[in-house]
Amino acid sequence: MSVESEGLYHLMAGGFEGLSNLEWSLFEDIFPKPPEKRERGMPHSSFRYVVNTLLYILITGCPWYDDRKG
Repeated sequence: MSVESEGLYHLMAGGFEGLSNLEWSLFEDIFPKPPEKRERGMPHSSFRYVVNTLLYILITGCPWYDDRKG
């Protein structure tokens, strides 16, 4: 399976669909494991969501406040 067939950044008409499972498997080892018991405060966002959001901002060039929600 080549990088081209996997669609490394999943660019479609200037959009970004997010990392595939194969691409995410390259990144997930560098992040700490989520805690088993959540402490007080806001729920923790997944690292995959954070990385996808940062890549979306960088690839599409949209301002941070125009980030897609959800």
